[in-house]
Amino acid sequence: MKPMDKLSQKREQIQELGGLKRIESQHLKGKLTARERLELLLDAGSFEEIGAFVVHRGTDFGIEKEQYLGDGVVTGYGTIHGRLVYLFSQDFTVFGGSLSETHAQKICKIMDLAMKNGAPVIGLNDSGGARIQEGVMSLGGYADIFYRNTLASGFIPQISVVMGPCAGGAVYSPAITDFIFMVEDTSYMFVTGPNVVKTVTHEEVSSETLGGASTHSSISGVAHFVAPNEVNCLNQIRKLLSYLPQNCEEKPVVQAYREDIREIKALDTFMPESPNQPYDMREIIEAIVDEDSSFEVHRNWAENIICSFARIAGMPIGIVANQPNVMAGVLDINSSRKAARFVRFCDSFNIPLVTLVDVPGFLPGKDQEWNGIISNGAKLLYAFCEATVPKITVITRKAYGGAYDVMNSKHIGADMNFAWPMSEIAVMGAKGAAEIIFKNEIKASSDPEQTLLQKEQLYLETFANPYKAAANGFVDEVIYPRETRIKIYRALKMLQTKVQQTPKKKHGNIPL
Repeated sequence: MKPMDKLSQKREQIQELGGLKRIESQHLKGKLTARERLELLLDAGSFEEIGAFVVHRGTDFGIEKEQYLGDGVVTGYGTIHGRLVYLFSQDFTVFGGSLSETHAQKICKIMDLAMKNGAPVIGLNDSGGARIQEGVMSLGGYADIFYRNTLASGFIPQISVVMGPCAGGAVYSPAITDFIFMVEDTSYMFVTGPNVVKTVTHEEVSSETLGGASTHSSISGVAHFVAPNEVNCLNQIRKLLSYLPQNCEEKPVVQAYREDIREIKALDTFMPESPNQPYDMREIIEAIVDEDSSFEVHRNWAENIICSFARIAGMPIGIVANQPNVMAGVLDINSSRKAARFVRFCDSFNIPLVTLVDVPGFLPGKDQEWNGIISNGAKLLYAFCEATVPKITVITRKAYGGAYDVMNSKHIGADMNFAWPMSEIAVMGAKGAAEIIFKNEIKASSDPEQTLLQKEQLYLETFANPYKAAANGFVDEVIYPRETRIKIYRALKMLQTKVQQTPKKKHGNIPL
């Protein structure tokens, strides 16, 4: 066979993946093939494949008789929104996408190139796990990938997309990356599968219940985004990348924006009259950011806090906001972990932080204390303290107790702190404070109930406004709610050249 003909033949074999029958099986499950996924994710015609001719080197248990070009993973680079990205896409039609030594080497090569060139890396995971015919060579391949995930962390964005099974040691690579996407009904993740669970604990559970998209997006918090199908998932990834820089040394891309930054008069009458009445913080977010620009992370998990990417006048920002509609916006273990992770990501990649505060404090109770609310709450505190990106805070209503400090207060490094005129900044609510401060006076009163009401009103008059904090410089300006978008915009413009020096050290020791 002539050399040119041989190349043509091999290129045809590469496109065949594991064969027509296995491709049809993949489609019947509602799943795309490895190559179809890449075609939809990347800009049209931009994909350049690397390692297409690689085959495995296994020689045991007859596996040497079965060879496929590419060895179960498609790797290469391309563009999204015209910007360079590196990718690997596991091919379930070849050995169930199982990871061999050469399969891992292909992924490692892509990750090395991504770090050398400072571009995001995206992994499309669809694998039955380690290739058991290769034993320790396969396990070593996973560890090689984990090591590179750690080296790349905070240097380039890493995105994991689970589009099928991801089990055993394979789950730890996505867990180290920045964001995990999952697809409803067709993807799942777990360290030990249903069969092992049944053997060890005698508990019967399905793959979906144990580690499906719904489980990990709403119960465990492992998955940051969930999609109804693969096409929607790939479109979400494209949207996420529009907010991110290529690496830690670049700033996010500012999109063209021509509209005037106007006041939002509806915000002046938005807040409920009762300080205890809930409202949806998302309505405030949607009012102050560019239209259709918000992209929420972990939407279905720890819903008492909102973490979202958005834009103001085309400038990407990260928003952390208490959600009064859920548990009154209180901080607990999960919300602290969720927000801390998001803050650290934004800080790693030069994305300014905007914090919207309406927090009654930390959630009390034995369950929270026994499960470590102290160390988990400290994660969020540490993350805000450590962050050196521009940090802007708006207190919309309550800012009570230690949660006031933690939610990006002036004391922990916020650059600009604004407060709405109805905001309350105090150690605790008026009733609880009055009961403590005026305990003896209330007890000695001929009408304790009336005295308590009077003292409660006194405390409200003293602290149920932002002016005491403003008088001490802890709030830079008390603003009309309608001015919020303008004030944030101007603060972001002012802080564009912010430089903050931190003590020289290897790294801090966050309370993990």
